[in-house]
Amino acid sequence: MGAVHGCHLKYVGLSALSVAGYAALASEQLLLEDAALILARGLRASSAAAVTAAGSEGGGAGLLSATAALLHLSTRTMLGYSAVLNCGIAVLFKMRKGMGLIGKDPRTGRIPLWSYLIYAPFHVPTYVYTHIHTLAGKNKPAKKRVPVASEVQPGWWVGGCYSHELNRDWGGIVDLTVEFPESCFDRSESYLCIPTWDGVPASPAQLEEAATYAAKARERGDVLIHCAHGRGRSTTVMCAALVKAGLYPTWQEAFEKGIKPGRPVCKLNSKMRQALTDWQADYVDGRKMK
Repeated sequence: MGAVHGCHLKYVGLSALSVAGYAALASEQLLLEDAALILARGLRASSAAAVTAAGSEGGGAGLLSATAALLHLSTRTMLGYSAVLNCGIAVLFKMRKGMGLIGKDPRTGRIPLWSYLIYAPFHVPTYVYTHIHTLAGKNKPAKKRVPVASEVQPGWWVGGCYSHELNRDWGGIVDLTVEFPESCFDRSESYLCIPTWDGVPASPAQLEEAATYAAKARERGDVLIHCAHGRGRSTTVMCAALVKAGLYPTWQEAFEKGIKPGRPVCKLNSKMRQALTDWQADYVDGRKMK
């Protein structure tokens, strides 16, 4: 979520916590047929309550027991689903596959309602963690404060999914998130979405697409390149964009001289560095040799 190393482990952890919760509830030995039996007894008791006053107390107790059993069952079901879902997402992280699973619209950056309903065990903890992480970064002492976005070079901004708090208009936006809707869409002249899992870099071909787009968008105004926290995915694309715009000859210089001084929290994991190295070889150095 917020780091660029081992991001899939966070979802492995969510899956493990869900398994632990499921096991704790399962240890009570309340099975589905037990819930159904209690519900039937409660309904019979409730019906009897309408005839005799003596049945009123028993009906209320029966319905209370049935409600508790159903709540227990639904909680177990949700925890079991959360364990399977987050484990599956962690696997997709490692495979670098399934970026379209969440259903984000690449044209508008919107995430449909069905996604929030079906993938709630993924969305809820992701949103909560990101909100807390962003809030904590903004409230750090001045020297360590992490703004929602930083202007690393004139007109070039690296940020996270809360970049809308800057209340700015943009010449173009590159959105690297799978997990968040685009909140600045209406404030930008153009928009490019390249959805990637947290910690997973864009491919060399996608880097070329994003860098070319960003260089052209810069002619119309400031460019925002963002992921969830403005640390890894966005930094990867910004490295390529600054090279494409002619500000630096290599992605390494773009990172060390063009980005890090303006946003010290930016990081690149080994996969991001390899993607940039491959991009540099294929789309920069390779073209110079032709």
